[in-house]
Amino acid sequence: MCEKKKAGIIGLGMYVPENILTNKELEKMVDTTDEWIVSRTGIKERHIARSDEATSDMAVNAAREALKDAHLNPEDIDLIIVATITPDMFFPATACVVQAKLGARQIPAFDISVACSGFIYGLAIASQFISSGTYKHALIIAAEKLSAITDWNDRSTCVLFGDGAGAAVLAPVEEGGILSISLGANGHQGELIKLPAGGSRIPATKESIEGRLHFIKMNGSELFKHAVKIMADAALSATAPLGLKAEDIKLVIPHQANERILNAAARRIGLKKDQIYLNLDKYGNMSAASSAVALAEAVKKGLIKKGDKIVLDAFGGGLTWGAMVIEWSK
Repeated sequence: MCEKKKAGIIGLGMYVPENILTNKELEKMVDTTDEWIVSRTGIKERHIARSDEATSDMAVNAAREALKDAHLNPEDIDLIIVATITPDMFFPATACVVQAKLGARQIPAFDISVACSGFIYGLAIASQFISSGTYKHALIIAAEKLSAITDWNDRSTCVLFGDGAGAAVLAPVEEGGILSISLGANGHQGELIKLPAGGSRIPATKESIEGRLHFIKMNGSELFKHAVKIMADAALSATAPLGLKAEDIKLVIPHQANERILNAAARRIGLKKDQIYLNLDKYGNMSAASSAVALAEAVKKGLIKKGDKIVLDAFGGGLTWGAMVIEWSK
């Protein structure tokens, strides 16, 4: 029996659109204020894609940067996974669109839809193929155009979301890599955040459009209650099997949902403020892309070095959640 290989990240990339929407500009669009948004969420601005810029376009930009960082070409990739809740279209999968745009070989390519937990789920799935020796190089992309499903008349949600993409190349590594994975879901609480129409339950009709059912609907206060506990529990369930304590963790890269949620979750885990990486003030909540962009940015800034143990931690619609411990190997 061959020994299982360790899977690690060998390349990272990120992309955010040029257009920035500030809180001050939102004040002119809906009944809100910069002070209210910052105090409740920590968000100051977010990037918004052009009307002609689709999820696949952002995904390709992030993917190219990740491939360059990994010193690989598209032909070297054996698997493409795209995590998104805003695909270009229902089918073909956005991963197949990305495959064609990159000029990759005729390799497996598919999407996963687990909202904000998508990047961690994607890494977890790809790591199994790498560890088993089935594939050598996997490209995991988390990309979202949330502006396309945001109700810009709803002040409770439109202040939260932004667009962007992050990508990672996974490969066998001799040292470090992914050490632990914890995933979960609770469909009983799926009603807390959803996109009601557009699927087989409520197909697009004049009535569904007039009822604004093709936009994100969210019960923010209930989500907040669940998010703090879920994120803390997920992180602890990933670190406990390894015997890791808070002081052993160099950095936690959380899904960038809400500063109050993240700080509360960090306190539950026993983390210091400098152990949690936040960038939601610049980007808002980019769903699956949030964790991927935050990781790429933290590495670019030199905050993560070879041998450091980091934790990815996310929760999202479904409800879904996931946490992952990685010993940085690059």
